[in-house]
Order: sequence, then C-alpha cells, then structure tokens
Amino acid sequence: MGNAQGPVHRVKVAVVGAGPSGLSAAWELERQGVDEFEVLELEAQPGGTSCFGSDAVVPYPWAAHYLPLPSPQNRDLVALLAEMGVIDEATDGELVPRPKMLVREPEERIFYDDEWHEGLLPDKLATAADRREFERFQREIDHWVQWRDSAGLRAFDLPRRRCSSAREVTALDRISAAQWLEQQGYASPLLRWYLGYACQDDYGCALDTTSAWALLFYFASRVRQPGEDSAPFLVWPEGNGRLVSHLVRTVDRRLKLGRLVANVEPRDKSVELAVLDVESNVVGRLVADYVILALPKFVAGHVLAPWREHPPAFLRAFSYGVWMTANLHLSRRPRSAGFPFAWDNVIYDSPSLGYVVATHQTLRDQGPTVWTYYMPRMAEPKIARTQLEAQDHASFCDAIVADLARAHEDLAPCIDRVDVWRWGHAMIRPTPGFLWGSARRAAAQPVGRVHFAHSDLSGMALFEEAFDQGLRAAREVAGRIRRARR
Repeated sequence: MGNAQGPVHRVKVAVVGAGPSGLSAAWELERQGVDEFEVLELEAQPGGTSCFGSDAVVPYPWAAHYLPLPSPQNRDLVALLAEMGVIDEATDGELVPRPKMLVREPEERIFYDDEWHEGLLPDKLATAADRREFERFQREIDHWVQWRDSAGLRAFDLPRRRCSSAREVTALDRISAAQWLEQQGYASPLLRWYLGYACQDDYGCALDTTSAWALLFYFASRVRQPGEDSAPFLVWPEGNGRLVSHLVRTVDRRLKLGRLVANVEPRDKSVELAVLDVESNVVGRLVADYVILALPKFVAGHVLAPWREHPPAFLRAFSYGVWMTANLHLSRRPRSAGFPFAWDNVIYDSPSLGYVVATHQTLRDQGPTVWTYYMPRMAEPKIARTQLEAQDHASFCDAIVADLARAHEDLAPCIDRVDVWRWGHAMIRPTPGFLWGSARRAAAQPVGRVHFAHSDLSGMALFEEAFDQGLRAAREVAGRIRRARR
C-alpha cells in the first residue's frame, strides 16, 4: 500500500470493524458520554455475519437470524431491546416481548420418511430406547441448570463471563462432546444426531470438534429453572440485521464504510492508522487517542503492527468455521408433503441445516418468498476453505437444489434466483480446550492504547457475546479517557 496522502485526520476513538461487536462498542461509547468516535468498516454494508439483503418481496438474513430472549439479569442487552421497542419490563421485573417479535408458530419442522413433521423430534423418529436416553440427557441438563458454585454463579449463563469457573465445570472443556457422550454411555443414534445438529447450528462444529462445555452450554444457558423450556426466540425477516440497523442508527454519520484499515500502530500517546478509502483509492493517515479493534483475531494479527511483526503464540489457538449460505428467491411455494411450512425447516440426516423462511414473520404464506439456506462445511477449516473457494456458483446451485429436492420435488421451477455467500472464516469454533484456555484471555489484553472486541474473545459466535465484548472494550476506553481528564 502506498504512503498516506493528505492532512492527518484526528479522532478521540477509532472503532475498527462494524460487525455486532464494533457497533455495540460504539453504542456503549455513546452511553458513556464519549461521542467523538468513528467506526471504520471495509465492506459496503455493516453487520458482519449479521448483515442482510432485501428485495421487493422481503428483507432476508445472510447468516445470523435470531436472538433468544435474554434473562432480566442481562441488563445491558435488555436496555438495547427496550430501546428498540422489542420488549417491555413488567412490574415484577420479568421481560414481556412484543408479540410480533416472537417467532411465529409453527416454529420448526423436520423432513423424515418422505414427509414433513412438526418439531425436530417427532414421535415417529424415536424408539423407546431413544426416549430413555433423551430423558436421561434432560436430567443432566436440569442438574446443570440448578447447579450453583460457592459464589452463587451458574455453570452456564449469558453472557459467558457470568459462568462459574469451578473446576468441575471447566473440566468439561478439556474433552470433546463426542468423548463426553461416550463417557456417559449415550448410544442413541437419534440423540447423537440431535446433539450434532445443535453443535453445527450454533458452532459450525461436529461432536468431535466441539467442547463438551459448549455442548452443555447450548442446552443449559438459556433455561431459567429445571424443567422449563429454553428462552423463546426473537425473530425478524432480516434476522439479526434488525439489531444491526438499530445500532447503525445510533452511530449515524460516524460510520465510515469502504475503509480498509491496513495498519494500526500504537504510540506512546496515540495510535496511528493507515486507512484506504476504497472508492477514491487514497490512503489516509488517522490518529486516534484510542482504538477498539473489533476484528476477528486472524485479521487483527495482520493489521496490528506489533502482532504482525512478532505474532503472539496465542493467535494460533483461534480457529474459524467455514460456511456457505444462500438465498433462494422463489416466485411461488413448492409442494410440501405433511406438516406445513415453518420458520425453520430441517431435513433429517442432510449435510445442511435446511432453510429459514424470511416471509414467515410477515404472515404471507403464499406467493413469492425467500429461503435462507445454511451449509456448514465440516472438514478441517483449511481444507474446507480450499474446497469452498474452488466451487463455482453453478455447482453450489446444483448441490442446494439436489439437497432440498428430497423434500420439494418441484423446487427448481419455483426458483427465480439463487444468491450464494462463501463465508471462509464465518465464526469462532469452541474446540476442546479453547473456551477455558489462556489464549482468549491473552488476546483480550490491551496493547498500549489498542483495545479488543469480538465474539471470538468469548469463544462462541453469538450476538450476546459480541455485544458483551463490545461493551467491555468501550468501558475500558471510556474509563481511560475519564482518568486522563483528572
């Protein structure tokens, strides 16, 4: 990249990256009284894996597409959702979601034995032996939901900084979910399919590459009391793009799109950034008092000068999953045998996670629609990225139609267009040993005046975690600014 041109641009805080974590950091800076900031984003639209598209029919997600209703104790996320008009708070402190924000019934269905069935675990799939193992697994979850350590902390909670660090809990991170199932004697193929589906859905991992801690977190963290259902989903046609849009409105003109931050160099009393304006192809010099680097660590390792020049060993512990997502624009609905269309539609024993229907929340059950299709690539990430890069649009389309045609024989004539997105580093992988290892903590430590925010610092690519990491970094910076003014 060429030398910086033009005058030096100065700002109090530069936030690099406009995914959920960077935007959340900006939202919190504003709440902390720090309004002299800019958010720099390379892409033409903000949001990262929570970005969305739109056409004449309906807005639709490109990846992240729901947010479970938080507990009342997650005060910051509750404040954001209240600000958005998504929830109210009852006099007893319980949260009351606006009805239109909850996922509309039917919520999910599964294709099995040539027809669709309600839910993901219909009676037709389960044997008596399967049911016994599901009941035993539920008792295990109930145990962890009720469990508290000596300080009163839950084993699994959101955000995860609220989780107990007791040895009996963190020991679960040292083995894989597959190893834990073996140790506990779970043999039901249906249970293993269901738990594997859960790991793919939230983590992009298989049972043998998911931490056992992460598996139990998935089922226990959003349950308030033993025997209760998990928290309901808040859903919008554009998925978590609705959250992104609200945060973007908060940032307003301080969001600068099409800005490639090529170098971040900490100084004694400032941080210097080399920033390429993609449209003008001019490299500018930005000087900030503080920087919040809201980038995944595989990018931060190239951008932050001290890390680029002397790569820290802890960066090697960060591993990112590979996905392909696609939006199928349909002129009409194909035939569907059995239970009617739901929001989430899963094909049993498919390599994909099926599809969500963007028009489901709009109550439009006939006519044009958009289906968002999800395919995690389960090979070792480097191999999966090579495979993903080698595949062209036509082969993606052929594979998608072949997969979905098992459930919709007349799908192909209904398709107007298929848009495909290749996510080479879609989400952090909670592999065994990573969640409670030292790498995350080391990577979160500031480097001079550079602070860090991203869901990969939590080890799980969840909006709740990206939000929490953004708030943490913003509070660190706001605290330093206040101390410097004294």
